Amino acid sequence: MKLADKIKLPEGRRLEFKEILPSNADFAKTVIAFANDAGGELFIGVKNNPRLLIGIPENQLDGIENKISNIIHDSCTPLIQPEISFLEEDNKHFIRIFIHKGSKPPYFLKNKGKDQGTFVRVGSSNRLGDKESILRLERLASNISYDAELNYSKDFNELELDEFATFFKEKTGEELTENILEKLDLIVNEQGQKRATNALVLLSNDKLKTQLFPNSKIECARFKGTKPGNFIDQKSFAGSIVGHAELALNFVKRHISEGTKNYEGVYRNDRWEYPIIALREVIRNAVIHRDYSLTGKDIKIAIFEDKIEITSPGKLLPSVDFDEMFAGQSDVRNKVLAPVFKRLGLIEQWGNGLQLIADDLREYPEIKLRWNEPGMAFRVAFVNQYYSPQQELQQELQHELRHELRHELRHELQHELQHESLITKVLKIISIKEINTKGIASTLGQKSISGSLKKILNSLLEKSLIEWTIPEKPKSKNQQYRITRRGIAFLLLLGEKN
Repeated sequence: MKLADKIKLPEGRRLEFKEILPSNADFAKTVIAFANDAGGELFIGVKNNPRLLIGIPENQLDGIENKISNIIHDSCTPLIQPEISFLEEDNKHFIRIFIHKGSKPPYFLKNKGKDQGTFVRVGSSNRLGDKESILRLERLASNISYDAELNYSKDFNELELDEFATFFKEKTGEELTENILEKLDLIVNEQGQKRATNALVLLSNDKLKTQLFPNSKIECARFKGTKPGNFIDQKSFAGSIVGHAELALNFVKRHISEGTKNYEGVYRNDRWEYPIIALREVIRNAVIHRDYSLTGKDIKIAIFEDKIEITSPGKLLPSVDFDEMFAGQSDVRNKVLAPVFKRLGLIEQWGNGLQLIADDLREYPEIKLRWNEPGMAFRVAFVNQYYSPQQELQQELQHELRHELRHELRHELQHELQHESLITKVLKIISIKEINTKGIASTLGQKSISGSLKKILNSLLEKSLIEWTIPEKPKSKNQQYRITRRGIAFLLLLGEKN
């Protein structure tokens, strides 16, 4: 990519621009932050605001290169070996410094020490790493995941595992025995004594899980409008994390449409309003790959009129790029939990998740997948590009109408819930398309128009659940019925209750 194209990209986790070489300390912090994270590149000679190609005098290139090498060698530890190259574009000269993802983190400033000199990359800034960040980097260097660490708070056989055991039996057909727990590395033999790992505590529904991991839950909310604020519905899923993804997906399904984009044919199972397979994979990944060592942060699923956002604690793993969905990428943050979820069928095949998301999105040209890293979190958004404020108004009016109908037609609603009567069948037929009386009778399998059908149509007309297409000529031979907004709301109410 040419530098003229590169500068169109925003600064972020792996990219930074500087007009001149920063001070020794600031430059060293950036190098350390890149090495402690996914690596990155820094360009010298580019003005950031506004973004312009300024360049560096050619006679200064060698001197700046030597200074860069000396700063990194003298200020950073363990040893960081940068790739430094000169670029020329539009008769201007630039320096590119590429820092590889380090294999021996944490990297830190020599004169500050590990505790005060470790820096991490958060968005486009460098931040001093706290104790949790340093521990995460040390685990990364030792190839040990947080969920694999032993937990000494309670004997494993005292943990409440009812939810996990039931789920395990349902998905695998096997009893959750001590032998299986060992094979799955959920308990580990340490000096003759079996200890539970953090993974087993997370999979339990024990009080200890709530005490040690109070934020190992999913918070779901359906908001009114396109921004956080007033919510229509809210649900929190705690307990064993094994069932969180399924419960959260069901919450999402309750708040999106199943059928065509408009209300006509609301009960046809053409497709969901959003790509369900892609949503399922993103929610599963949020549960399986979140950073459980981060305190005070839970998974959040926010449903708005124009989008669905899934936010998971912990940045995207350095080796995974959401922009390269077809590359078959695979990396695991939680090395014990991931195989357990695979055994349960919640991971179909390593590296297959991003491919499933990409394939499902092909069927939804109106849905744009966006992702970013707000702080120490990873957020995926499914955005409806065709959404307009007018749709929001229609949704709001529809919601108000359904609220009114709950009280106005509560007796009819209760009756229809007990058993689908001819009234519901007729209303569903009319919801699909405009149709005359004879067509309705034929769809119902009636050879002729029955008296009961006539009564039902009259009742639906009286309640304004349907209307004539030619109201000024009730007896016209071209007369047909169509569903009203009230009728749609009534059918949606039935769908909500079932």
